[in-house]
Amino acid sequence: MVGTGYLGATHAVCMSELGFTVVGLDVDEAKVASLGAGVVPFFEPGLEELLRKNLESGRLSFSTSFADAADADAHFLCVGTPQRADSPAADLSYLDSAMDQLLAAGLKPGALVIGKSTVPAGTAARLAARLAAEAPHAGLAWNPEFLREGFAVEDTLRPDRLVFGLPAADGGVAEAVLRTVYSQALEAGTPLVVADYATAELVKVAANSFLATKISFINAMAEVCEVAGADVTTLAKALSYDTRIGGRFLGAGVGFGGGCLPKDIRAFQARARELDAGHSVAFLAEVDAINLRRRARVVELATELVGGDVRGKRVAVFGAAFKPNSDDIRDSPALDVARALHAAGAIVTVCDPAAIPNAERRYPELRYDLNAVEAARDADVVLHLTEWAEFREVDPELVASVTRNPVIIDGRNTLDPVRWRQAGWTYHALGRPNV
Repeated sequence: MVGTGYLGATHAVCMSELGFTVVGLDVDEAKVASLGAGVVPFFEPGLEELLRKNLESGRLSFSTSFADAADADAHFLCVGTPQRADSPAADLSYLDSAMDQLLAAGLKPGALVIGKSTVPAGTAARLAARLAAEAPHAGLAWNPEFLREGFAVEDTLRPDRLVFGLPAADGGVAEAVLRTVYSQALEAGTPLVVADYATAELVKVAANSFLATKISFINAMAEVCEVAGADVTTLAKALSYDTRIGGRFLGAGVGFGGGCLPKDIRAFQARARELDAGHSVAFLAEVDAINLRRRARVVELATELVGGDVRGKRVAVFGAAFKPNSDDIRDSPALDVARALHAAGAIVTVCDPAAIPNAERRYPELRYDLNAVEAARDADVVLHLTEWAEFREVDPELVASVTRNPVIIDGRNTLDPVRWRQAGWTYHALGRPNV
């Protein structure tokens, strides 16, 4: 595994769990040392236990030396492809650097390089051409990942589908290697799609674009519901019974974040424009805009509820991670809202079960507390922005007893409004009537 971030570390541990001998490679010495000591440097349920088990088995190791993996049969590229600092396009420098180091260390005859990173269409063909020129005895395939943070172990061991992007003249060699790697999943009936490079690359960005569109659609309906006096949660429930639509990703609220959906829809648009097909995905610009408007709406509503000026007001924010069961704060809606209110003069305290260390390093200007009740002490308004189970289960009467003003904005529409109102709260939610 080249790269031991979220994707690479998870894939390394799970491939070892399936019985393979795995070496995780990274240039980050601290990350390699942590994983080698049995400590996962990020939060993912169940992963650390499997890490320790497979380190003890001897099948799993981590290294900063690419020479330690020169005899591998399969090399998975699991490095990040973040948004570039100067444009919405994907930054492929980590991917190219990984290829540089693999080639420098040497690839044995018959070795297969397998891309898992999310990349613009055309990337695999470019890397395959480079391999053909510099290591013609090796091959390249593309096998996009579909991990959900918080469920990554399950998604790796028991994926809902597999996609193999293969060269036109493969002759079955690369496919045979991939079928060996994923033999247990295939024997269990996991659907397999065999495609060309470009299609395999597009599957991931198309899936993320569709999910982002579905989330932004229901949030657009929430905007309409707010002015029409309708309830977006009841609307979504009615839509969910239509089997053509379904109920997943129809939860209206403060919107999506994380390291995948936002940057992937932007990179997709950038690549489409390079291919003179920008008009085909122009709607994604509005998907992005709707998503960002929901964050601004929470800031606006919080300001209204404290009298029109947040300066000197105390705000408690329940949530720092972009989603529950994760410590990932990349493009977190909760932290975006917290920072905006802080910039406007509010005294903001953030609570999160897992993401506070990451948030503190990135945004030291905010206050933090691991205890939801203490975070809400003397608060003028409470914002529920990451749907952790801890926040759904907290006693609203206890929280009300320590606040200055029991007013809450449910930015995820997952709290029980009856329970909170009965406890004395003024309850507001995005896209719902506020009684």
